[in-house]
This record gives sequence, structure tokens and C-alpha cells, in this order.
Amino acid sequence: MAESAELILDGKSFSLPVIEGTEHEKAFDIGKLRDQSGYVTLDSGYKNTGATKSAITFLDGEEGILRYRGYPIEQLAEKSSFLEVAYLLIYGKLPTEAELKDFSGQITKHTLVHEDMRKIFDGFPSATHPMAILSSLICALTGFYPQSVSPDLSPEEMELNIIRLLAKMPTIAAWTYKNNMGHPLNYPRNDLDYCANFLYMMFSFPTEKYDIDPVVVSALNKLLILHADHEQNCSTSTVRLVGSANASLYGSVSAGINALWGPLHGGANQEVVEMLEAIEQDGGDTSKFIAKAKDKNDSFRLMGFGHRVYKNFDPRAKIIKKAADEVLTALGLQDSPLLKIAQELEQAALTDEYFIQRKLYPNVDFYSGIIYKALGIPTEMFTVMFALGRLPGWIAQWKEMRENKEPIGRPRQIYTGETERDYVSIDARA
Repeated sequence: MAESAELILDGKSFSLPVIEGTEHEKAFDIGKLRDQSGYVTLDSGYKNTGATKSAITFLDGEEGILRYRGYPIEQLAEKSSFLEVAYLLIYGKLPTEAELKDFSGQITKHTLVHEDMRKIFDGFPSATHPMAILSSLICALTGFYPQSVSPDLSPEEMELNIIRLLAKMPTIAAWTYKNNMGHPLNYPRNDLDYCANFLYMMFSFPTEKYDIDPVVVSALNKLLILHADHEQNCSTSTVRLVGSANASLYGSVSAGINALWGPLHGGANQEVVEMLEAIEQDGGDTSKFIAKAKDKNDSFRLMGFGHRVYKNFDPRAKIIKKAADEVLTALGLQDSPLLKIAQELEQAALTDEYFIQRKLYPNVDFYSGIIYKALGIPTEMFTVMFALGRLPGWIAQWKEMRENKEPIGRPRQIYTGETERDYVSIDARA
């Protein structure tokens, strides 16, 4: 017999079916509650509400577990490429060698963007934030591919939109950086893989040879994999909610980019670097700032420590810490003052009882910020890098939502405004 819960309201009993996921997560199905009882649930921020069933990502914050399609993040980060993980997230399985070659080849063919895109860059003020440019240009793809807005895409058309977005996002992101810096734009190179090509477009100049460091490529590959999906977070839920209106993939992802831009969501690694720089400018005394972090009357917070989801440890942090050490050594930055400050804060968090008891361990944002800083990426571009990594997850979530024919999202509310009142003419108002 199926398990259910009983809810008693005003002397009436209502049965709520219990739904169980493959990892034994349980939920009450309240889909018919309002029709049967007239009641809705109130859950500000949706902290306890499952808005969908999804087969893409499993996250257990208490145990520090993150899996894509069942595969542990530790194994994927060590053994996979970013495009292999993208294929896994979007299509539900690891590709064969032939499938990955075809997938990569299709993406390579579509890395160029329409030349009219260059004209759009010129319309932005010089001080425009890179995320504003990125979200605008991703949405603008609907103008270059108008058929993408059709609610009745064939599987072939949906596939082409996915390939185009994966291919053009690195080009647009790199051009956003180059335009912001006042540098000449670089076209993609078909002889380079996904991560190496992005680094080339970001950092090469037409006046000199650019050597691509394999250690840096490997670190970027890991960073993008670690950010590729993270269950129903703010930006992912935004992509699904916008997509539920039959909005195009480009429009939905553009909305996700704007959600990620919010400092409460995607700006944590930027805040880490800004904190490290502030400590350096103050003289570099980390003990002073550790004491401030412990003082409940002080507003100072250590950025990049702890996580609102992971209550044990962030499984991604262990992976990227090793990559950070390798990158800093390869670039000759292991003795930099900023790194010294970061290491002292890290050591305090791992050994001080205050931080241990509160589980304020270094998270993925702490180390990713250090890597991006070492690569010479401006802090305001950090969220763009986050978006580049999160793209496969957004695509997978949008595709799953469309294929499952999920209904348009329409949250309810509890109204707390004025009750009915009569209109008062302007001359009689107090």
C-alpha cells in the first residue's frame, strides 16, 4: 500500500501521498491540496518545497555528496572533460568515444558568432558590467535564430539550439572581457579544445604568440565541471520557471544569468578576493580579522567559508584546492602576499575550534576566487566564469522540463494588503 500522510483541517481529513526519490528523499504531494481543501502552503524562499522531479543532480548537504546523473563529482572532476560532463548532464549518460567526438565536433563548428554581434558591443557604455552584456547577448541570439522561440521545436531543432549555445557562450564571454579591456577581439580556433580555446580568446594578442599552459587548462576544466550543475538553486529554478512559459532556451538561460548575477548567488568568489585584498591593504594581519570574524558585535564576515547547503563539507572544495595549488605553482605565484593571507585564513578555519564547531570550512568559492585572480581575470568577470560552467546544467534542466511537459510555473501567495475599500476622489484625500 502506498504511503501517505493525513492532514486534518476544520474536522476534515485529507490524504497527502508520499513521494520518494531514488535516493530515498521523501516529500508530501500537495498538488491537489488547494482543490480539495481551499488551503495553500506558505514556504518563503521555497526552502522546503520541491518544485519538480529531476533526474539530473543529487545533492546531500548533510553528507557532503554531489553527483551528476549518479556519478560522484570527485570521479568526474578527476577523469572527465567539461564537454563530457556537459553531454552527461544534457543527455543522461556518459558518451561513447564516437558520441563525444561528434558532440565536440558539432560545438567546434558553431563557435563563431554573427558579425553583427560585434556591433551590439559598441552600444554598451564602457562601465557596463560583464554580466549585463552576457545576458543581453545570449538573449539576442533569438534575433539571429528566430526559429528558436517556437514552442514546438523538433528534436533536431532543439539539439541545434543546444549546440549553438554551448559553442557561442565561450566566444561571447571572452569577447565581453576583451571589449571591457579595450583589447582587439579574438576569433575561436578550431584546433583547440573547449577550455584551451576559451583561454586563447581571453588572453591572446595578435601581436605575440600565446602559450597555453596545460596546468591552467586542467584547472579551468575542473572549475567548470564543479560548477556545471547544483540542483534547484536560484538561477536554475529561474531557467526552469521562465522555460515553463515555453520561452526559448536562449531567453531562459539569459534569465538564469541575471539571477546568477545577484551577489547572494553567484558573487561569492568575487567577495573572497575583495576580502583578501582588503586584508592585504590593511597590513596583512590575518589574526586581527579572524578575531573580528569571531566577534558577534563586529559586522565583518569571512567570505568563502561554510555553505548554506553543505552542512558537513563542500565536496568541490577538496578537488579545487589541489588545482589551486598546482596553478599557483605553475604561474610562480606560490609566494604572493594574497596567497599567504588565504593560506593563513584556511589554516585557521581548519584548526580553530570556533570555525570547526560552526563548520565554517573553506568552500569552492574560496579556492575558485584565488584561481581566477591568479589567471588575471578581473573580479567582475568571476560571475561570467560561473555562468560558463553552469551552462550545461541550465540546458539540461530546461530540456528536462520541456520534455516532461511540465506546466507553467504559477506560485501562490498569502495576501496581506488592505481589504476592499471605496475609491476616494483626489480633493477628499487627507
